Order: sequence, then structure tokens, then C-alpha cells
Amino acid sequence: MVGATLFHRRKHSWPAEEFISRSTLQLLDFDCAAPPPHAWRRRLNCHANILKEFTITFREAIKMVRLGIRLWSYVREEASHGRKAPIDPFTKENCKPSASQGVPLGGMGSGSISRGFRGEFKQWQITPGTCDPSPMMSNQFSIFISRDGGHKKYASVLSPGQHGSLGKSRDKGLSSWGWNLNGQHSTYHALFPRAWTIYDGEPDPELKISCRQISPFIPNNYRDSSLPAAVFVYTLVNTGKERAKVSLLFTWANSMGGTSHMSGGHVNEPFIGEDGVSGVLLHHKTGKGNPPVTFAIAASETQNVNVTVLPCFGLSEDSSFTAKDMWDTVEKDGKFDQENFNSGPSTPSLAGDTICAAVSASAWVEAHGKCTVSFALSWSSPKVKFSKGSTYDRRYTKFYGTSPRAALDLVHDALTNYKRWEEDIEAWQNPILRDERLPEWYKFTLFNELYFLVAGGTVWIDSSSLNANGNSQHQQSGLGNSDGMAGGLDINDQRNDLANGNSVGVKSNDEVSAIHNRNGLFVDTRHVDDGDDVGRFLYLEGVEYVMWCTYDVHFYASYALLMLFPKIELNIQRDFAKAVLSEDGRKVKFLAEGNVGIRKVRGAVPHDLGMHDPWNEMNAYNIHDTSKWKDLNPKFVLQVYRDFAATGDYQFGIDVWPAVRAAMEYMEQFDRDNDDLIENDGFPDQTYDTWTVHGVSAYCGCLWLAALQAAAAMALQIGDKFFAELCKNKFLNAKAALETKLWNGSYFNYDSGASSNSKSIQTDQLAGQWYAASSGLPPIFEESKIRSTMQKIFDFNVMKTKGGKMGAVNGMHPDGKVDDTCMQSREIWTGVTYAAAATMILSGMEEQGFTTAEGIFTAGWSEEGFGYWFQTPEGWTMDGHYRSLIYMRPLAIWGMQWALSLPKAILDAPQINMMDRVHLSPRSRRFSSNFKVVKHKAKCFGNSALSCSC
Repeated sequence: MVGATLFHRRKHSWPAEEFISRSTLQLLDFDCAAPPPHAWRRRLNCHANILKEFTITFREAIKMVRLGIRLWSYVREEASHGRKAPIDPFTKENCKPSASQGVPLGGMGSGSISRGFRGEFKQWQITPGTCDPSPMMSNQFSIFISRDGGHKKYASVLSPGQHGSLGKSRDKGLSSWGWNLNGQHSTYHALFPRAWTIYDGEPDPELKISCRQISPFIPNNYRDSSLPAAVFVYTLVNTGKERAKVSLLFTWANSMGGTSHMSGGHVNEPFIGEDGVSGVLLHHKTGKGNPPVTFAIAASETQNVNVTVLPCFGLSEDSSFTAKDMWDTVEKDGKFDQENFNSGPSTPSLAGDTICAAVSASAWVEAHGKCTVSFALSWSSPKVKFSKGSTYDRRYTKFYGTSPRAALDLVHDALTNYKRWEEDIEAWQNPILRDERLPEWYKFTLFNELYFLVAGGTVWIDSSSLNANGNSQHQQSGLGNSDGMAGGLDINDQRNDLANGNSVGVKSNDEVSAIHNRNGLFVDTRHVDDGDDVGRFLYLEGVEYVMWCTYDVHFYASYALLMLFPKIELNIQRDFAKAVLSEDGRKVKFLAEGNVGIRKVRGAVPHDLGMHDPWNEMNAYNIHDTSKWKDLNPKFVLQVYRDFAATGDYQFGIDVWPAVRAAMEYMEQFDRDNDDLIENDGFPDQTYDTWTVHGVSAYCGCLWLAALQAAAAMALQIGDKFFAELCKNKFLNAKAALETKLWNGSYFNYDSGASSNSKSIQTDQLAGQWYAASSGLPPIFEESKIRSTMQKIFDFNVMKTKGGKMGAVNGMHPDGKVDDTCMQSREIWTGVTYAAAATMILSGMEEQGFTTAEGIFTAGWSEEGFGYWFQTPEGWTMDGHYRSLIYMRPLAIWGMQWALSLPKAILDAPQINMMDRVHLSPRSRRFSSNFKVVKHKAKCFGNSALSCSC
């Protein structure tokens, strides 16, 4: 655990006073208008550099040429069917990624829109699996200020600079607006799910402006956290001697990003709602058979704030009311005609035309006075349609229905409930933010990395709509029945061949209830309506790797869901448990070798839940046959046990136990020499899918040891004592074998082969120990070996990588040179670095752990770094070039927080004594499995698809 004064010496600070004058902070110190003491900060005039993508070396290209050809053919084939391939390195976006991201908008799973730190709305992900990064420059907040006497007037878009995409300077489109903000005295402050933009005397030197962006991301609130809505609260402070008339303008295009605004058939409609909420609905007609979307922009009318709207204006010179006409109207009058509310729906737009809407909120701000103006945005896309036909209702429709006019109710509730949202957010965040033991960079980076749960392509659906799809995989396998079968074996079968002669059986329902009802021990699984099903949840591996719930990566990211939304985490595990017991015999061509296999093998944990038809067509990943991977099944067992122990949900444990047994039994085929330790098969058969492994590997071997412990502990608590004894025996034998083959006195060799990198120091080698310690299990090795290994990783992989300023490189030779066997061995993976840091913390090496993780902050989030804020990639090279932006694995930073604040249930977990075992003969140590052995001929990938360590 963290010592009371451990980090005082190293604490870094980015006080708001370095960005905003003290006087302005004092003026804004009410109604949450001032930015928080701990936040990620930038000036609005900060240069947003173009990000640099990684390139493979010539040697890597030669090794991967056959894979490249097959992948290119597969991408073309999918495109011919109107589908996107899950991995497509050949198609590049027209909008190059830049260091301009900020806190995204809305809750989880209902489509997302990001907002850059300079104010642009971008990164559109309304349709599942698609992401358009281009900003819509018509979507802006603007301000118009005039003083009594009329001798001081200001009109400006509240975003700096005239952007290159705005066209000619004298047209009647967006270039006619006042792009006058310099941004030198304006700053952005991010603490997800909120952000503050402070205009300290811009554009009016006598008006201080705070814009506070709020989204409903609220842990354990499974209702509001699903809402597609965001609020923007403007606080105005007049420091002048004259009162000022201020009009704030919110403009929005009828668009889902890209060129969708030009497709035609779009309609805008003004509305006057309850409680003074008024605005415009923008009904968007989508293409390619996708469900329609309705946006709503609105503001709250109060005694001092008058709201008017312009339902429709165009961006072309041929529009009946142009963007220039709209701007001139507000600049002259400060508002629109009140009669616009009675105009009704607009005429559907023509193809090639863009229609927009505007909401104006005007108020007088007295001299030395203050005023608050609130806007909101919502988008209602009630149906989720996947490209192979399955359609579901989003989670929020359970509360708002599927009508397009739900957008009106959403925007109304956002404006009337945001203060409660903020109270709940602060109650969640303040204990961490006020913990003086923690470095400041860690506090705000911890929360800001959660951006991925909104912007990472999440889908959250209502369970009833999933069950309505008759072809759903959830109609199969019958998980949830404690009489399920595991690998063809009845878990209630009496075992009489134990030395003590005891029989076994699962605990009774009364026993389960008694255990489950203990209070105060577990991760909180309660929420606003405890009897409500929380639905089903999907999130992408990344916006470039379009696969739902990629499980080998979820292994790292899942701590965030477990700590914040544990019922979602349990449902994801249930989905994979069902998948373990299923089989899909459809043929698939695997691109690495060009061989053909079946899509899903029974007993194997799937790589992912699919892409084009999740739950029904799993394993969208087709580079390798992942039924032969060695990490997925152990990761499943480890995650299930951790979640079982942390939540105390014994019914969950009983439900998934058949799948846990099946997953363990399946792995026995990979023990080639009967020493109870699994071997790798001479190809990249784990999450490092270009990094070849020969024989026993530290990474997979340690995962297997930890999984044996977890399975034994869970078996004892479920009541399957015979299986627990099997796992104990296997653990002790496998541990001895692994230490003999890999321990070299200071760390575990990469693998037991004879290749040039077999003695490499792998950052992730003790991932199994990370989970064992996180789950309250005994250490899988002696403490001295664990600390020695982690110290070696710190000294070499961390500190020899640009002095610890970039994170931990995946592979390092013992001579201090980076392992360049393949592109992944030479990369620095952000999530793996966080995981290594968590392992260090759990091993009593807090100082090393935070130094390790700080390298990711320095390289990715600091102003001196590479610009990866709110788009943290899978990894970067030694020169800072990224691979796969907006990636799932960096959520592993929450594994650090888990290590710092282990739940009482974990600390008080029943201790399993792995040394206390019944000795079994080699024959009786075998799992009695009905799974067919998967044969794989080990070979070098130098002449085929991927890297070779021969």
C-alpha cells in the first residue's frame, strides 16, 4: 500500500494559477465555474501537431509480406460486400490525426462525439464500428457582447483561429463568421467526464467566461450513464463599469460527421419544452439502411435569460438564409425572431445541401455582476444495427423509448439534472483527488483515461431487444443454470477417489444467499434500481482494430469496469462463459499461414465477440487461429475468479463455473511433456501476435500458474473439491517446471527456446502474478523472485528507455539493447506499462511503479510529449510514433488504482494453501476432458506471415 509521505518529494503540480490569473479564479469561484485544482491543462493557442504513425522495418516487411497480401485481399473482399474489415492498415483517413483531442461527450454505449480542447466537435461514432475524425466546423459556440452606449462590441466564435477548412474569406458560409479568438488568454482544463474552458478576457477584456462541459458518466448509475447527452454551462462575470448584453450562440449541422450532411432528406424542427427548455430538433436521415438519428440543441430560459432559435440556415450561397445572414442577425439584434418557434418542420434538405440550426441565449450582465447560461446537446439513435442484420435497442431506450422525439426529453433532463450529476461525480472523484499521497499527474490521468469508455466505440443495449433476436447466441448453451456441463463432466458428479474419501457438490441456494448477503466487503454492485437488468455491453479493441470486447486486451482494461460498473463487467464475463461452451463450425481462412479452420472451437475462449454480428458470429480476428492461443483461457479463469472474489456474487460463480472448468480442461492438450506446464507452439500464439514464442514462455506460463491457483480457489468455494485438488497438484508441478526452464537468477527468460531473444526481459512476464495479487491469491513465486524480476524490468525496460520518460519497452536484451525481433518486441505498450506498474505496487515497489507509469504520462499526455491525450494508443516506438490510436488497453491504469485500494473482500479472501494437497499419480492428475487435441506443427514464420525468433 502507499505510504503516507512516499510521493511528496516527487509530486508534480500544474496549478490553475499558472494558466489563469488569481483574480479570475476568485471571480469564478462559485457554482463549479472555476476549474478544479487537479486537471490536465492546455492553452487554446497551443499548436496541435500532426501525429506520426509507426512504420515497419524492411526486415519486418519481408517477414510479413505473405500476411500483407492475404490481408489486402481480405480487405477488398469485405469491401465488395459493403463491410469493413476488422483490421485494415491500407485505408487511411483524409483527416490526419493531430494532438487536438479533448473530453468526449455523453454517456456510454449510445454513440459518441468528441470535442477537441480548442472547441471543435469531432470523432463521430454514432454508427457502431465507424468513426469519422473530421471536425464539423459549423458546430460551434459563439459570443456577441455589447455595452451600454454601444461603443464596445465584440463578436467571435469561441474557438481560436481561422481553420483551413473554412473556405474563402468573403463568402456567405462559415468564413463570414468572426473567427477572432486568439486563444492566448484562454485555457482548457480536463477532468473526465467534465471539462472547463476559461476565457480570461477574450474576446472582451472586461468579461470573464467559463464554459463547463458535463457528461453523465457516473459509476454505479446504470441509467444516467447510458444517456447520449451533454451540458455546457456558461458562467459570465462582468468586471466592467457598464452592464453588458451578452448573447451566446450554439450552432449545429444536421450531420453525423463526414459528408453525411450532404446526403439530403434531413429536417429541422423548433420546439418549446417544459421548464423553459427550448431549442431545435435535427432529424437526420442516415444512409446504407442505418437507423435514423435525431439531434437536439437547447438552452434553458430563466428570468434573466431569453432563448430564441433559428431552425434552419444553410452553408452555401444559394441557401435562402445563409450562415452569413444568421451571423449578421445575431450580431445586430442579439437574438432571433420569436416567431421562429412556430415555423414547424423545415422542408427536407436537398442532396448536396447542408442545413444547420442555431440556438441563442441572451442576457444582461450587470456591472460587476454574474450570470449563468446553460446549453445542452443530445442525440437519439435508438436502434443499433450491425452490418449482418441484427438490430437491438440501445440501453437508454428502456427509459426514454424509441421515438425520435426522445432527443427532446433527453436534452430537457440533461438541463434539469446536471447539478445532481456533478454532485455524484465529485463524490466519486474527491477521495482520490484529495489523497495527498498520490502524484498529481496520476490523479487526473487516472480519470482522463476513462475517455475510452465513451469514445472507444461502445454499444450498450437493452437485454430485452437482444433476447428478441431469435438467432442470438444467448438463446443457446443455457448458462445461468447451475446444473450446466463442463467439458462433458457433471460438476455435481461424486468423486470418491480422493485420499480423504470426501464427496463434493455445489453449495445450496441458502448457503449462496447467506454468503452473498454479507455487507461491506465487496465491490459495490448496487445501482439506482437494483432489480433492473443492466443490459449488455460491447466496446471495441480500438477505433482501428474494430472487434468487440477483444478478450486478451480486456484482461488489462477490465479493472476500470470492475471498479466503476461491476454489473457490466460481470455480464461481459457471462457472455464469454457462454461462448466457451459453444462451437461455430463455419469455415474461416486464417491469414497468417493461409490455412482454414472453424470459427469457434468448443472449450476455447474466443478472441472477441465479433464485429458484424456480435454474440452470434464471434472471432472477427482472423490473423491467427486463436483456438491455439495460450493466453486466452487462463485470462478468462483469472478474470472470472477476480470478479467472483471482489463482488461476492456467488450466483455468478455458480453460473460460470462450468465454463471455467471447460476452459481449464481445454488447455491440458498444450502440455506436451506431461509436466503440467503448457508450452507455446513456435508461433505468436498470445496477445503479442507478431512475437513468436518457442516452448515454455514466461508470459503464458505465469498466466497458467495463476489460473491453476484461481481455479483451485474457486473450486473450493463452489464446492468442487476434486477439481481443486487437481489444480493444486498441477500448480506445484508446473511451478517447478517453469522455474527450472526459465528462472536465470534475476528474472524469467522470455521462453525456453534457443532463439536470439529467448533470454530477453519481457515487461509483461509476471502478468499472472499481477492477477494473483489483485485477487487475494498467494504469490505464484517466492517474494524474492517476484521483486528481483520487477526490479530487473524497472532497471532495464523502463530506465534504459529514454531514462524512464517513455514507459516500459516490451522486450529488452540483458545487455541493455532493445529487442528488435519484431515490431511488438520493440514497442512500448501503454497498457502493459500500467499493468507492470500495478504489479510493482502490489509487490511493495511503489516508487518504481509510479516512475514506470509516469513515463506514459510524460510521453503521451504532457505538453512536452507526443500529443496522445484522449487518444492513447496501443503503443509507440522509441521515436514516439504511434500504433493504433484510441485503444482499450490503457484502461489498465485502473489496475494501479485497484492495487492501491484493494477491496476488503480481496484483503479478507479465504486463503488457499497450494502446498496442502492430496498427492495424485500422473495419470489421475489429468483433467478428464472430452476435447479433441488441437495439433499444430511448430514452424518458423520467417518464410510466411509473421516474425520469427529463430
